[in-house]
Amino acid sequence: MIILLKLDSVKKVYDNQTKAVDNLNLEIKKGEIFGFLGPNGAGKTTTIKMITGILEATEGKITINGHDIEKDPIKAKESFTYVPDHPEIFDSIRGIDYLNFIADMYQVSSKKREEKINKFTKDFEIYDDLRTPINSYSHGMKQKLLISGALIPEPEIFILDEPLGGLDPRSARTLKDMMHDHCDRGGTVFFSSHVLEVVENLCDRIGIIDEGKLIACGTLDEINKNKSGSLEDLFLELTENE
Repeated sequence: MIILLKLDSVKKVYDNQTKAVDNLNLEIKKGEIFGFLGPNGAGKTTTIKMITGILEATEGKITINGHDIEKDPIKAKESFTYVPDHPEIFDSIRGIDYLNFIADMYQVSSKKREEKINKFTKDFEIYDDLRTPINSYSHGMKQKLLISGALIPEPEIFILDEPLGGLDPRSARTLKDMMHDHCDRGGTVFFSSHVLEVVENLCDRIGIIDEGKLIACGTLDEINKNKSGSLEDLFLELTENE
């Protein structure tokens, strides 16, 4: 079993002494789709920002493909791409300029980037808008642009924070199919979502965080402990008890 993403006793305490993440331990395996769940304010986005190096952990260690995100950030970041929960992007440039910038950052060849840009933007139905400024895009179009950019380098790990927000049903289905294809090729997907039905149907394993602590982790059957009921029932029961 190859572990591509590992969190060891990770904590995040803000200056006002708010403990956003408390002693979080996770191991995400190569080839799996891992769903990360929690109520609003539970610590999901803070965790993802620490994984991606946007925030520094107060304590603990985060390892991505064998590289410490704090001690060796460049090598660690070469192994993943990230789609944030809000498609905030420098929007005075054109869509094609943004995608070429991402391809440059990950040293994607001219031939390969052209193939990938054409494929993903056509799949997400934004190809015809690539020559227009991003500030003319709708929320959903910006989300599709960020996702397309994340797919171009074909990283080992996709880190997606609420990636389905703003997507129309066809594009949401396209993204889910791409996530499966990525894992079938040996990649890994780590994503958070409030859409419990999607997580239940899509993920190999699930982690549930509440008030900064991991309260459950495993397959749905393992977490359910042979009880009947949906992920929604389980989620509500666990977070209510906490």
